[in-house]
Amino acid sequence: MIGGLPLGFAEPLVLIGLLTLPVLWWLLRLIPPRPRRIAFPPTRLLLDIAPKEETPERAPWWLTLIRLALAALVIIAAAGPLWNPPLATMKTRAPLAILIDDGWAAAASWEARLRTADDILARAENDRRPVALIPLSEGTRDISFATAGSARVRLHQIRPKPQTLERAEALPALERFLGDSRDVELVWLSDAVDVGRGADFVKALGSAVAARPITVVAGGIAEPLALTATENAAGGLSVKVLRSAAGGTSVGTVHALDLKGLTLGEAPFAFGSVDRETEARFDLPVEIRNDIVRLEIVGERSAGAVQLLDKRWSRRTVGIVSGATADTAQPLLSSSYYITRAVGPFADVRLSQGESPAEAVTHFLDQHLPMLILADVGNVAGDAHDRLAHWIEDGGVLVRFAGPRLAASDDDLVPVRLRRGGRILGGSLSWDKPQPLAAFSRESPFNGMPVPTDVTVSRQVLAEPDAALTENTWATLADGTPLVTAARRGKGLIVLFHVTGDTRWSDLPLSGSFVEMLKRIVGLAGTAAVASDDAKTKDKVQNEAVMPNRVLDGFGSFTAPPSTARPVAANFSGAATADHPPGFYGPPENLLAVNTLAAADRLATLDFSPLANASHEIYRNTEPQDLRGPILLAALALLLLDTLLVLYLGGGLARLLPRSARARAAVGIIIVTAGLAVALPRAFAADSPSGDVPRAALETRLAYVVTGDRDVDAVSKAGLGGLTLFLAQRTALEAGEPVGLDIARDELAFYPLIYWPIVQGAARPSADALKRIDSYMKQGGTVLFDTRDAVVAPAGAGGETRGPGMIELRKILSSLDIPELEPVPRDHVLTKTFYLLRDFPGRFNSGQLWVEALPTASEDESSSRPARGGDGVSSLIITSNDLAGAWALRPDGQPMLPIVEGEPRQREIAFRAGVNIVMYTLTGNYKADQVHVPALLERLGQ
Repeated sequence: MIGGLPLGFAEPLVLIGLLTLPVLWWLLRLIPPRPRRIAFPPTRLLLDIAPKEETPERAPWWLTLIRLALAALVIIAAAGPLWNPPLATMKTRAPLAILIDDGWAAAASWEARLRTADDILARAENDRRPVALIPLSEGTRDISFATAGSARVRLHQIRPKPQTLERAEALPALERFLGDSRDVELVWLSDAVDVGRGADFVKALGSAVAARPITVVAGGIAEPLALTATENAAGGLSVKVLRSAAGGTSVGTVHALDLKGLTLGEAPFAFGSVDRETEARFDLPVEIRNDIVRLEIVGERSAGAVQLLDKRWSRRTVGIVSGATADTAQPLLSSSYYITRAVGPFADVRLSQGESPAEAVTHFLDQHLPMLILADVGNVAGDAHDRLAHWIEDGGVLVRFAGPRLAASDDDLVPVRLRRGGRILGGSLSWDKPQPLAAFSRESPFNGMPVPTDVTVSRQVLAEPDAALTENTWATLADGTPLVTAARRGKGLIVLFHVTGDTRWSDLPLSGSFVEMLKRIVGLAGTAAVASDDAKTKDKVQNEAVMPNRVLDGFGSFTAPPSTARPVAANFSGAATADHPPGFYGPPENLLAVNTLAAADRLATLDFSPLANASHEIYRNTEPQDLRGPILLAALALLLLDTLLVLYLGGGLARLLPRSARARAAVGIIIVTAGLAVALPRAFAADSPSGDVPRAALETRLAYVVTGDRDVDAVSKAGLGGLTLFLAQRTALEAGEPVGLDIARDELAFYPLIYWPIVQGAARPSADALKRIDSYMKQGGTVLFDTRDAVVAPAGAGGETRGPGMIELRKILSSLDIPELEPVPRDHVLTKTFYLLRDFPGRFNSGQLWVEALPTASEDESSSRPARGGDGVSSLIITSNDLAGAWALRPDGQPMLPIVEGEPRQREIAFRAGVNIVMYTLTGNYKADQVHVPALLERLGQ
């Protein structure tokens, strides 16, 4: 980078040659152009006159300037100028260690990070420098050096993690590594995002690095956005949108999706120039808001940009019934007022309006509310009692608050047996002083809440002691008596606060703990935690851990839980970790959402100032462009112009051209020079298919036929690229980048396997092209034809497919000398060259793989060899399962196309089928050898 411009040089030391330009200026000024000679007879008389002084004529300043510019361009071109150059590292041969932030914040710009890492590895490979690749999410993994080629394979295996990085966990391994490696250069590919725990890591890293050179790469790409702190309030559903650094305005949109992935609404958001957080708000009816399970930022592909919601975020409707007449006489002192203010932020409240408790209960039950609160209601009489009991049995949540009426009643809709009357300061069952809260039960939904120290109780309703009292107690006072009890009735729940809902018996309603306690109880309404039938199921749902159902990957897409994912507690509310990745946990009817960020998390920019010796770079958004070609062409144009000008000044053009044509010659010179400046760069920039031939001769590369259909060719290239990466990960073959071939012009002999996707309606290859293909197959090459029509290809009477792709293929094969074909036999070498396979699926699994028919073996031979036939490789393989579509990966490593009606492992099996096909074409039929028979039979279980 030069002055902030994306310009660099491959060999910057060559620019020292620019210092010679002043010397060149001095030389050019002393050497004039050749004088023009004019025949003049009287000149003979002047030869005898001795000149007093001879002064050479100087070259014109503009001619000298052109020559200096020509020299400068040649020197600059020799220095290898690059526009948007790759990241520069030291020119020493010191080992290289690359630290990679691979958390959710890196996912949105993962392609840029991979491109930068690839550039660094390419330079390290040229310099033969060992490389240590250090993903900071794998903090406990030992660090070791490897070759740059091996590091590149591992680099493309790394995927961004869906949780926040705990960089500090990598410090012990880093310190051991740096202690053992005195001479090492570090490059940190950072996401520059701090979620509150990054400053300590940077400080510790600065101490560990000491005087070693380190380069921090950050910036140059869009900063990540995240979602957190969702609230389903009375006015609508809101979510916080976060960014790590203020600077400039920014706008976006958040989508709300249901469990099926359908969009329920969208909300815009906007950042001010100094804002690091803003809010997106959905103004939707509460019924629609309760169906939202996923919020995501449009265009932001990361787990942090996704907020998952479960039933805890649903806004429930709660009916409140009071038995006290003071509620109407003094409403601001009533239990209903305190309870309404406590429940209002997270639930819709409906109050009874001048009705008796029995009428109010009946009215609310008709509205099918999930939760009722009875404040100092004694007995619910008549049919209302039976309906209320049945409603609880069906899963309703009833919360009761004590009071004089309840203390004097014999109602059976309470969780424990109560004593008549109440416990009062100064009474027969009195305390010396008001009692504080002691603890919350570990089995209660209050588990994890801090016990308030400012809450005291002066009066309560006592429970009769029995064997079940301790089991049914959720909160206790300092003397061991219960403050909150609960019991299950069928699928529902009854909860009793042994104090009033106002401040007459305690100051609990004045504390924040009162709000949190009611919030957690409301969260149970309408969930499977309430709908359990027995105590064992209750413990399993409420208290035991729940298994992951489906989780998010680093890009925010749902995927199957990894083997390292561990279950979480049923009331888990923290941020995701490596053991508990974000996603949905538990059974489908009662999903528990775990998100990447906790509600209190905020983003900040990582401070790199403790790294005193660090140099700073930014990520490159585009590929580097070599500027040597255009600069050398400009130098060539100046050289031509200089030559023509010297001819003109020396009179050369006058002798070559008539006087009348000089003006036209000058115009012609300008036109030719301009034409060369335009035409030659195009010639240099044109892609020459034959340019890949020397490289293909030096390394193994897969090839595909360019069909002319841009979408099909893109899938073919990405598919073979994905297969090449899979081969490097699973086998010893490290092939080069796949090549697109024009079969009419390109040399085919360099490629062991050519993939040919059949496109319906495409132009048929010429006769010469088909002859070249025929010659290629007869000389040992293999062509894999893929009709890609398995899902639309009906089978004929003989079992052959008759899809549109197969019809096109038959037209092509009709001009070739092809052998007899057959479906792959169960004992064919293709089924065992690397993996043991039965089928060869792609995106589809209903098609058949056809190969050259093997000759019939004799009885003796068939009994002694597991594979029939000779040692030759089939020159022709035909499938209709769209193999390249299953192999195709996007630059970020995600599948490009979905699997059609297949099992979850079908893509893995498709990759294995590709490995077998490639190994078959490279190694032949060697596994038919007797040496491999015992091992194969043992693997097959025979």
